[in-house]
Amino acid sequence: MKRLVMTACAMAIATPVLAAEYYIVRDDKDKECRIVETKPTEKTVVVVGDRAYVTREEAEKQLALVCKKEIDR
Repeated sequence: MKRLVMTACAMAIATPVLAAEYYIVRDDKDKECRIVETKPTEKTVVVVGDRAYVTREEAEKQLALVCKKEIDR
């Protein structure tokens, strides 16, 4: 039982570290979009789109679509 509790605690601690979020951001200077793993706090970088992506692949698929919409505005 003690081993089970220790394993559960270890998994609870490790899970948030493994769960990365990806954001599509655009730099105000060069207007280029890119994918980052942490929500930016810089004022010169704008989060594009309305959400964080669970996988990098998902973010890459949306990168061209979301950035094109932002540039067209």
